[in-house]
Amino acid sequence: MLSAALSQLLLGLLMAGGARGGCVEVASGTEAVLGASFRLLCIACKRRSETPAEAQGEWFFRPDGEPHFQKILHYSPEEEPWVAPGPFKEVLSWNGSRGTRDLQDLSVLLSAVAREHAGHYVCRLRRNLTFEGYVYSLARNKTIRLAVVDTARRDLASIVSEILMYVLIVVLTLWLAAEMLYCYRKVAAAAPAPDSASEYLAITSESKENCAGGTAPQ
Repeated sequence: MLSAALSQLLLGLLMAGGARGGCVEVASGTEAVLGASFRLLCIACKRRSETPAEAQGEWFFRPDGEPHFQKILHYSPEEEPWVAPGPFKEVLSWNGSRGTRDLQDLSVLLSAVAREHAGHYVCRLRRNLTFEGYVYSLARNKTIRLAVVDTARRDLASIVSEILMYVLIVVLTLWLAAEMLYCYRKVAAAAPAPDSASEYLAITSESKENCAGGTAPQ
């Protein structure tokens, strides 16, 4: 979908270069297509980029109708990702920050969505911030409710985005046409009038004839 593509593009531009780049918290999609891959997006930006930090990521899942969450994934920069046995084994994988101890992207990827993957997800960040003389620990949770559908449906945001794109194209086209018309009128107003040009040519021709007659031998 267009809105999802724009969100991914914006996220990639702002987070280029890993944790050293910019960071923007983009909401995850909430509707996955049965049998297709789907990225559960979880961005947890660090408020003070100059502060050294270390982080770990965890994901929990609760099926619809069940009372409790179960841990399905754990990621630490020092270790390989751990995935719980069951419906997520060989399907769920880490798709977030790599090559840094300061995680800001905690996203995961479902390689093949099944019916049993519908439910509530919690993305948990555990971050240790190192200040002068002490370490401050914090945890952040983000909840995502994922629905599984047979075919993709366009959401309202993608429709509005496409309409705005076409409106922008029309506005830019009209603006360009108005600019061309303005420039044409400005050039036309600066050019000499046809009568004045004719008189100038006639005077110039007469002057040349007079000069030629005055220098001819007797």
